[in-house]
Amino acid sequence: MVLSMTGFGRSEVSHGAYHITAEIRSVNNRYLDLNIKLPRKLGAAEAEVRSLIKRYVRRGKTDVYITCVNEEGGDARVRYNRVIAEEYLRSLQQMSQDFGMENDVRLATLARFPDVFTMEDETVDENEIVPGVLQAVEQACRQFTEAREREGGFLRTDLLDKLGLLEESVSFIRDRSPMIVEEYKKNLRARIADLASDVQIDEARLTTEITIFADKICVDEELVRLGSHIAQVRDALDHGDDKDGIGRRLDFIAQEMNREANTILSKSTDKEIADCGIGLKTTIEKIREQIQNIE
Repeated sequence: MVLSMTGFGRSEVSHGAYHITAEIRSVNNRYLDLNIKLPRKLGAAEAEVRSLIKRYVRRGKTDVYITCVNEEGGDARVRYNRVIAEEYLRSLQQMSQDFGMENDVRLATLARFPDVFTMEDETVDENEIVPGVLQAVEQACRQFTEAREREGGFLRTDLLDKLGLLEESVSFIRDRSPMIVEEYKKNLRARIADLASDVQIDEARLTTEITIFADKICVDEELVRLGSHIAQVRDALDHGDDKDGIGRRLDFIAQEMNREANTILSKSTDKEIADCGIGLKTTIEKIREQIQNIE
């Protein structure tokens, strides 16, 4: 199965008095970068949430947002701080005496002073609410995985098409290479004849020269390795069950494919093979770009 590193999943769950929402989204990243945003009152549940998500995600920058709302309106309470109110009132009375002014402070005025009233989050029984949070996260993870599978299917199809182009190029170079040696042999004979038509051609020397040339431009090993790399990519796309994902392995293989293409180009003395080699490199680069999207 091919999984894209880009995906989105969302779930809503009603659990007792609470309405819980979980959202998961991810983009490409070389490693797993997992960021979880939980309400402060559920901070102790982060380890369980993280462990659950790691069952579904192995690579990518993944952001998880979880909200939890008490539908009965009990998320926060107003707290009256009597000690602070008494301190304010005592200070105002002292000011009235010090300056001989009427103490006209009213209750509404006193209530607006800092910290007389504060909002406090409701104490939550995590044993009661965490199962609902995990349920919401798991449902979001499943939706998230389905989205990545769909995107992964498109990536797989595109990569297989590009592998087909590589195989066509490899086949062309393999068929074209023997012709280059024959053309070189024919041209060498023609040049010798033009330079000295009355001189007998030394066949042994000619054979040695052609052998050296053939060895210099030979790309058989590179073609074999390139064919092997293509087969490995196909196999990974068809049976990719690497516990760490197949993206890293495919990226390494693509680098090796590019190395073989470079060697073929460096050995080429033929315009058609050189053009084909450039096409090889272009297609391999496109393959590498797509592989960056695979987990």
